[in-house]
Amino acid sequence: MPVYQLGSLNTAALQAPNIYVQIVSPKIRYINGVPTDIYGLVGVASWGPVNSPTLVGSPADGQRFFGVQQVRKYDLASAIAIGFQVGAFNQRIVRVTDGTDVAASVALLDTLPATGATLTGFYTGTVGNTITAAVTSGSKASTFKLTVTLPGYISEVFDNIAGSGATFWANLVSAVNNGQSGLRGPSSLVVATIGTGTAAPNVSTTFTLSGGTDGATTITDTTLIGQDGNIRKGMYALRASGASVINLVDVTDSTTWSGQNAYGLGEGAYMVCQGPAGASYSTVSTSLNTAGVDSYALKVLVGDWTYWQDTVNGQTRLMAPASFMAAKIASQAPHYSSLNKQISGIVGTGRTQANYPYSDSEIGAIVQARMDVITNPCPGGNYYGGRTGRNVSSNSAVNGDNYTRMTNFISFTLAASFGFVVGNNQTTTLRRSAKASMDAFLSNLEFLGMIGDVNGGPAFSVQLDAADNPDARVALGYMQADVSVKYLSVIFDFIVNLEGGQSVVIQSSIRPA
Repeated sequence: MPVYQLGSLNTAALQAPNIYVQIVSPKIRYINGVPTDIYGLVGVASWGPVNSPTLVGSPADGQRFFGVQQVRKYDLASAIAIGFQVGAFNQRIVRVTDGTDVAASVALLDTLPATGATLTGFYTGTVGNTITAAVTSGSKASTFKLTVTLPGYISEVFDNIAGSGATFWANLVSAVNNGQSGLRGPSSLVVATIGTGTAAPNVSTTFTLSGGTDGATTITDTTLIGQDGNIRKGMYALRASGASVINLVDVTDSTTWSGQNAYGLGEGAYMVCQGPAGASYSTVSTSLNTAGVDSYALKVLVGDWTYWQDTVNGQTRLMAPASFMAAKIASQAPHYSSLNKQISGIVGTGRTQANYPYSDSEIGAIVQARMDVITNPCPGGNYYGGRTGRNVSSNSAVNGDNYTRMTNFISFTLAASFGFVVGNNQTTTLRRSAKASMDAFLSNLEFLGMIGDVNGGPAFSVQLDAADNPDARVALGYMQADVSVKYLSVIFDFIVNLEGGQSVVIQSSIRPA
């Protein structure tokens, strides 16, 4: 009794009488949405891979991969810490440099002294200057042990390295670079290269790596934008990372906004940026108009920067507001707006520190200028939060945060879920299967309260039949589904009509007792 996968047997050309079993996949493929909480950051750091998106899922990960926060522009470690404080727990980090970054190194000497091996930091950066290495007696007789230490990390111990003279040094280099089979893997702190030493190792000295530099001296806003192509740098290194909200740390150059917008449209990312510190909303508005960006993919905050308590460096620092706003947006479900949502970690802004709150007319002007601002108070209370919930589109139908996030969420989920259709024959069964999967996904969003019509109409419709697939199109290899989804409306203005007075008559359906 042969068993086949459906499609692998030509049932129109069977010869031998038998029972043929075909395994049929379920008709409906249930769709799980793409993640919307991946927060992309680009900036400078003192350690870590360069132009390579790195998953950071905790503050400890951030410090281990990129070092502790520094008081400087474009600092990734500071933005990472802010992100976790606000609630963005799924971060993709890209470190950039100006090309002058150097990895720290040190020569391990033998007793002559000559260089037996050179240890070089696994990454470039000044963190490497705090790495130490020492060769001591091994646990077994006639062997040695190499211990590599970096503050904040578990020490790496390569024990029982055997051999004498040049053989020992070759074995040490192999242990560091390749690991010790059955004992431990290769070093994640240093890389070893063989030297010229032929004597026994110096076991009385602790060697400290030096010479590491961050490559952050001549960084500019355009460095964080980077380059696209076969070798991707900066922002473009985040391609295919799934980052749905992106913050180029401390970037204020309005000439970059067009490039950021184009990237956001292509990758389904919400780009959050700001004007220079202290720049008025009218100044930033002029820059936005000059940049010529009118799109739902970009969000611009005015130049009212935020104050943050940096506990590592023991000071209150003026920080770019996008580091707070972008993290807040990433931490929320996509159908929510940043409007009136409390943002943690802020201890003040330029305006609140000056005791100069925004008037309603100023907030209205910021809305008209297609921008947003973080301030205190908010309509919901005395806390710091976003005050407009807008992107920079001039189209009121698409200028809310929720439009950007939901459109990217739904469209990229559908794009990621129906690749199996391509290459199959267009049949009624395939159409029904694809439509049923879309219906199930959108029905689930309605059940979760992420889409819907508050007045009782349908939340979505999916059409995939002969009406949108005429013979002429089908013959050319096209299959088309027409999907309509009603997003929930964000309340920007709540109007209460109050009628009061001694002469007011209250109509009641309840009769007096």
